[in-house]
Amino acid sequence: MYTLPQLIEEDIQRIVAALKAFNILADATATLVIDKGGFLITHAGDPGDLDLTTIAALASGAFMANQTIAGLVNEKNFNSTYQQGEQFSLFIINIDDHCMLVVIFKSQSGVGVVKYYAESTVNKIAQQLIVAQKRDPGKGFNLSELNVADPQEMFRKKD
Repeated sequence: MYTLPQLIEEDIQRIVAALKAFNILADATATLVIDKGGFLITHAGDPGDLDLTTIAALASGAFMANQTIAGLVNEKNFNSTYQQGEQFSLFIINIDDHCMLVVIFKSQSGVGVVKYYAESTVNKIAQQLIVAQKRDPGKGFNLSELNVADPQEMFRKKD
């Protein structure tokens, strides 16, 4: 089953533009779009020496753990999660059934501002994913099946 539509350069450009605009409005350090398996799809911002690939994987795990907790307290789901640190904080919010937005921001910044601007950004990204899905229904990727040791099959040139 495909969880991520085939994204073309135009899709990524529009998603990155939405992320860049969000970063300015919310004063975010870096913003990531990841799939729920923890794969980094794209990002914007200046992460410095942060390992975004590992952050994506761990953020996905943290979010999915919170979904399990939601079930234990009789909630359908928790739409977002927030981790506060001394220097940086992390906010994760659902985009759709398959993707999430991960926001890394300085702890001095208010999470309220991040949450406020995240809603419209999530909607823009979700709409672009719908456009990509409609372009080629039934086609896409299940990144959990990707052989990261040999991704040639996924990224080969098509006839």
